[in-house]
Amino acid sequence: MTSGCWFYIFFIFGTNFIHCTSENQDSGHEVICPLGYFPCGNITKCLPQLLHCNGVDDCGNQADEDNCGDNNGWSQQFDKYFAKYNEMTSSRAFEVKTSECLVDSVPAECLCRGLELDCEGANLRAVPSVSSNVTLMSLKRNQLRKLSADSFKKYQDLKNLFLQNNKIRAVSEHAFKGLYNLTKLYLSHNKITFLKPGVFEDLHKLEWLIIENNKINQISPLTFHGLNSLILLVLMNNSLARLPDKPLCQHMPRLHWLDFEGNHIHNLRNVTFISCSTLTVLVMRRNKISSLNENSFSSLQKLDELDLASNKIESLPPYLFKDLKELSQLNLSYNPIQKIQANQFDYLLKLKSLSLEGIEITNIQRRMFKPLRNLSHIYFKKFQYCGYAPHVRSCKPNTDGISSFENLLASTVQRVFVWVVSAVTCFGNIFVICMRPYIRSENKLHAMSIMSLCCADCLMGIYLFVIGVFDVKYRGEYNKHAQLWMDSIHCQLVGSLAILSTEVSVLLLTYLTLEKYICIVYPFRCLKPGKCRTISILILIWVIGFVVAFIPLSHKEFFSNYYGTNGVCFPLHSEQAESTGGQIYSVVIFLGVNLAAFIIIVFSYGSMFYSVHQTAITATEIRNHIKKEMTLAKRFFFIVFTDALCWIPIFILKLLSLLQVEIPGTITSWVVIFILPINSALNPLLYTLTTRPFKEMIHQVWYNYKQGRSIGSKSSQKTYGPSFIWVEMWPMQEITPELTKPAIYTDSSETSVTTHSTRLNSYR
Repeated sequence: MTSGCWFYIFFIFGTNFIHCTSENQDSGHEVICPLGYFPCGNITKCLPQLLHCNGVDDCGNQADEDNCGDNNGWSQQFDKYFAKYNEMTSSRAFEVKTSECLVDSVPAECLCRGLELDCEGANLRAVPSVSSNVTLMSLKRNQLRKLSADSFKKYQDLKNLFLQNNKIRAVSEHAFKGLYNLTKLYLSHNKITFLKPGVFEDLHKLEWLIIENNKINQISPLTFHGLNSLILLVLMNNSLARLPDKPLCQHMPRLHWLDFEGNHIHNLRNVTFISCSTLTVLVMRRNKISSLNENSFSSLQKLDELDLASNKIESLPPYLFKDLKELSQLNLSYNPIQKIQANQFDYLLKLKSLSLEGIEITNIQRRMFKPLRNLSHIYFKKFQYCGYAPHVRSCKPNTDGISSFENLLASTVQRVFVWVVSAVTCFGNIFVICMRPYIRSENKLHAMSIMSLCCADCLMGIYLFVIGVFDVKYRGEYNKHAQLWMDSIHCQLVGSLAILSTEVSVLLLTYLTLEKYICIVYPFRCLKPGKCRTISILILIWVIGFVVAFIPLSHKEFFSNYYGTNGVCFPLHSEQAESTGGQIYSVVIFLGVNLAAFIIIVFSYGSMFYSVHQTAITATEIRNHIKKEMTLAKRFFFIVFTDALCWIPIFILKLLSLLQVEIPGTITSWVVIFILPINSALNPLLYTLTTRPFKEMIHQVWYNYKQGRSIGSKSSQKTYGPSFIWVEMWPMQEITPELTKPAIYTDSSETSVTTHSTRLNSYR
């Protein structure tokens, strides 16, 4: 017997293997381990879940190395295995033509070995006529369009028939007549729409029937009449909209495996599986099942695996699983289930693997999983849910990309850089705030705007600092506090602080850009910004920022937990659990206000550079003006580049999340820690530290320092103050005579270029 057959027999009939976890429990004595630990069988010892199946006997009795593999989703692996096995038996055996062929009249396009015939890819349009002693016939990837009556009648010794990847549309009622010894029949990847009742009635020894990837839209129990030995039936990826109203398995008394994945089935009727008492695996994933009846599976008392993933099930009847006492694998993933009864799984005492991926369990509690003492593998949507099943050895996911089971920030790099970025952002902005008063500018209003921008950017550093503090606080045991942290007022306030910083910074950058744009592109129309107007605009910007940041906190019912969707409390991308109001609000902020601001900034700097460029064209001394233009171009490039570097990834992520594209949490964490603070960290550099006024101030301070050291006596030294007068923005009405005495120019256009260039070089 081949290894494939041994494997199959082991899988089908060996599902009741030893469950060490359950047998090692003393009756009446239950080992209770803390969160994140699992018991070592029947001894009073608990180990961290990270030591489960690490190749080392940490328990001392091998309990931590038992039951490592999870058979969840085994049906897919099983299919892949047999696909490989069939490929091996039907193709590899015919790599070369041999003299050992025992079949007569073999077509030239086919290969033969022993009593096995391989006509794969031979471009045949009809079943070849060969001697009747053939036992295996592979007609895969040919041009067959129809299976006529008695097509295989003379091949009564045939055991394996492969008809995959043809163009078969019609199958005669007597197409398989006379195939009394056939054990495996593959009809996959054809265009069959209907199978007539009794089409398989002569296949009394058939064990595998694979009809996946066709267009079958209805089936009848009579279709399978005569299949007394059938064990495996696969009807994946067809067009079935409903199951028959009569018992499906009445002519298949030995059926163990039934796969309806990828059809359009809307409901499961009570009567459908009433005769399937031997069924051990039922796969109904990727259908359109919206509701289940309490007795839908009542007759499947030997069922070992039930897969209902990726349907439209919204609720589970209280006693749906009451008769599935032998069930070891249950997959309910990616259904719109909102609540699960506390006692939903009480009857599944032998359950080893439970998949609840993609399900937001609003009423999750430990009571749900406590009776499942044999459960070794569980899969959730959020790693935070693992805290409700502390006795389960393997709980996935271990992280959402941002946080992990142990730490608020999963990556060591993130934990280090959150402090680095926080320190750089805070220090840079505080330094500018402290140093700005020493730059005595006639344009005090512009300096006020820059200091306001630094205050907003400093809040981003404070936000990252707080995240770092709570990461240290929860280090090594974050999962105990994860849900409480994300629901806490601290997380809400920290998230509000980040949004406040972001929005105020965006609005201030836009205001500063527009102000510069008007004064550069329209210098003679520029009105002097009054003190009252500037202060009013700054106050308005901060008020808007506070409103945008704190509105989600005032309407919990509408926004739900707007800031508490992840460990860093920043609502960057939409999730299934996010309320409709929260999604709309987030889109308006990131793809509305912020995107509009970015477009305005890019357009304004482009127009400013174009204006200077056009002025330079009319100048006499082109070389000097080209040099100035290149300086301005570089400065504009860095301004726009840093804005784009910060905002474009956020726009893209928001757009992708809006299109329901799954975004890994790792990307979110990198955006929040590295990309989002880019403007906050670099604004002090771009707006103050690299400007000519600041450089001149540093040079003046350094000059005074050297003068003091060289003279050696403060009394005999004429000290220059560390501050000086510098005009950072020159509305024409504001420039004093002392500061506007130009050199003698002979070309008016040259004077214009100089005015433009000087204004641009010194501003920002």
